[in-house]
Amino acid sequence: MDKEQQAYFKQKLEDMTKELLNEAEKTIHDMTDSNDNYPDPTDRATAESDRNFELRIRDRERKLLSKIKAAIERIEEGTYGICDECGQDITPKRLEARPVTTLCIDCKTKQENYEKAQGK
Repeated sequence: MDKEQQAYFKQKLEDMTKELLNEAEKTIHDMTDSNDNYPDPTDRATAESDRNFELRIRDRERKLLSKIKAAIERIEEGTYGICDECGQDITPKRLEARPVTTLCIDCKTKQENYEKAQGK
């Protein structure tokens, strides 16, 4: 991967980080400023369900942030875009779709098939 591609993906990862952090900040702001007083138990339950869903999304995004950080470290180390399993280059098309990936499409497919076979 050349320097231009590395710079592109690093910027893409940094933009993803900013977006995720902005969403987390918005969620915190919305939850702390909320004066929810629902006289109807059904409305309260719906609001609580929505809040739980939002928190689950933020938790997944928290995990994604650590993957983004690791991907940026790989760019700085010069190992970004190289499959952890087989050592071959990961296609730019795959990196565009999943910039935090560590496996080429063939190795990821093998991993998913193995997990299916194991019932995970």
